[in-house]
Amino acid sequence: MSVESIEEKIYDLVKNGELEGIAAMQNDSAGRKSRLVIRLKRDANANVILNKLYKNTSLQTTFAVNMLALVDGVPRTLNLAQVLIHYILHQVDVVTRRTQFRLRKAEARAHIVEGLLKAIDMLDQVIATIRGSDDRAEARTSLMATPFSFSEEQANHILDMTLGRLTKLGRAELEDEMIKLRETIGELKSILESDVKLRSVIADELAEVRDKYADGRVTMIVNDPGELGLEDLITDEEIVITMTQAGYVKSSPAGSFRVQGRGGRGVQGAKLRDEDFVEQIVHTSTHSYLLLFSNKGRVFRLRGHEIPIKERTARGTAIVNLLNLQPSEKIQAIVSTLDFPKDKFLMFATADGTVKKTAFSEYDKSRREGWIAIRLREGDEVVRVVPTSGDDDLMVVTYRGMSIRFNEDEVREVGRDSTGVRGIKLVADDKAISLDVVRDDADLFLVTDTGFGKRVKVERFNRQGRGGQGVRAIKLSAARGFVVAAFMVNLEDEVLLASSGGVLIRTPVREVSSQGRDATGVRVMNLDEGHSVATAAVVPTEED
Repeated sequence: MSVESIEEKIYDLVKNGELEGIAAMQNDSAGRKSRLVIRLKRDANANVILNKLYKNTSLQTTFAVNMLALVDGVPRTLNLAQVLIHYILHQVDVVTRRTQFRLRKAEARAHIVEGLLKAIDMLDQVIATIRGSDDRAEARTSLMATPFSFSEEQANHILDMTLGRLTKLGRAELEDEMIKLRETIGELKSILESDVKLRSVIADELAEVRDKYADGRVTMIVNDPGELGLEDLITDEEIVITMTQAGYVKSSPAGSFRVQGRGGRGVQGAKLRDEDFVEQIVHTSTHSYLLLFSNKGRVFRLRGHEIPIKERTARGTAIVNLLNLQPSEKIQAIVSTLDFPKDKFLMFATADGTVKKTAFSEYDKSRREGWIAIRLREGDEVVRVVPTSGDDDLMVVTYRGMSIRFNEDEVREVGRDSTGVRGIKLVADDKAISLDVVRDDADLFLVTDTGFGKRVKVERFNRQGRGGQGVRAIKLSAARGFVVAAFMVNLEDEVLLASSGGVLIRTPVREVSSQGRDATGVRVMNLDEGHSVATAAVVPTEED
């Protein structure tokens, strides 16, 4: 494939909107040297673009090798490891047979030399016996009888020699030859008796072939990281992923948000258009998998580094450019994970109070077009998805400040393409807005849309059977608004809050007072006129 054809394919991908982030291309090829320079936009992720180029162009190609060989007389298709194994076994057989042949030949020659040495000691008698015999057969019989006792092979060899050669036999030469033959026989027998020595012979012979015929390698053997192996080239860094109500997503370094005291105004986040506001915040890393659950019950999977990195004040990239979303479909929950354990679960909560438990491993799929995560009833939608251990207590919180705590044992495990069971019984005009795992060392943190919040000790919420109306988690009024976020926190945690105007604030949990279930909370974020708190999320500690 020529550089020009690759350049043309990349141009088509950019023109059709299938590949973003490329600003310009320049073909610097000259002579037999190929060089294509691709210049990226300032906010483009070079590793992600390179991976897409490998996938969608012939910049990287593969070809099949059909390694068919006869194994024990049967044709078989082998992989590289099997080819090497069978080749070595073949070499073992070849060297073994060759050594056995050489041993037989050396032993036969030693037997003859032994007979000749014996004949030298009684040469006159041998010659007299041969001359006194009527024919060759009589002479062979006489040599095989007493006092000679030669074997048939030794007798035949003596008879095959001319009289001149027989009389000129020298003991010294024969004795030297016998010494060398015995050494050879000993060496050959040691090879046959030791598998280690036999394989060392094979290694030495292959090394000789290499030294004699080897030339410079024209290809490189490297580890193939695969399509999703880009994390090996990317530094694992903490990032904050934000998504707006209009569907714009971006990632920013976690250090972009400095810690402030409660009640502050925060730093300017994304510069959003009218009527758009930040809806979701996820504190994760560039190496993590992101499971993005839509309100329609579908799930998509990305890696943290695939979310475009933007400045803190940037609006972000439309999520529809990263995911194949349907009309009126939006991402409702994002779960960050490094693996997909078989003994863990994902618990879903929907707006009508339904909960569902499914094995975490069922979501280990690399399909980018999305697949069913939960079967929803008409008019319902997903509001939260959390990972669980299989024996956790769960807390559901509603828009009007009600809550219920129950053990997940009460929710049986079902498959992905299933509906759930009732988690909390809702009153009129209420809806579930949160689901979280209860931790004994944590507090429930609640935030209202008017900027008030509080911590409540989890022991103030007794475990109940699922499906009940629950108990009050926060006392609401017109001034306090309605609950927009509720999750578990530790005193060492920090929380990120985002307003509908795009302002973000990061504040320590310790500075928000702990109150009872019937308390109304304290001011945690000052809001500009006409703005409200859109969402909030906990920032995990380094240990988490």
